[in-house]
Amino acid sequence: MANTFKLKTNAAMPASAGTPDDLYTVPADTTTVIIGLTLTNVHTSAVTATVQIASTTVDAGQPAATQTNQTVNVIKDVSILAGSSLELMAGNKYILQTTDIIKVDCDVSGKIDATLSIMEIT
Repeated sequence: MANTFKLKTNAAMPASAGTPDDLYTVPADTTTVIIGLTLTNVHTSAVTATVQIASTTVDAGQPAATQTNQTVNVIKDVSILAGSSLELMAGNKYILQTTDIIKVDCDVSGKIDATLSIMEIT
């Protein structure tokens, strides 16, 4: 198994306020560890941001009620002051499976820059 560290960035997210943009999708035959995620407000006033993990992966051997993952909010409508950044992963890690997606939304289109540090295990 190879471990590859990567940086994924996206400037001016989302394209349309209220419609989350995909920041990263886990490739086939890959497990991804999220090491860090920083959101930066590039607007002249405060904005609110939401980060989601969209997942439909299934864990075999688990009870039927808990088998399939769902889309969840990592943060929801969190205020970020003008010109400020928010680090979401301080000391935490998320493990993502093939096809899982990190999505970013903002109440004002094109005003969040996102920087995602990951390790892909293939």
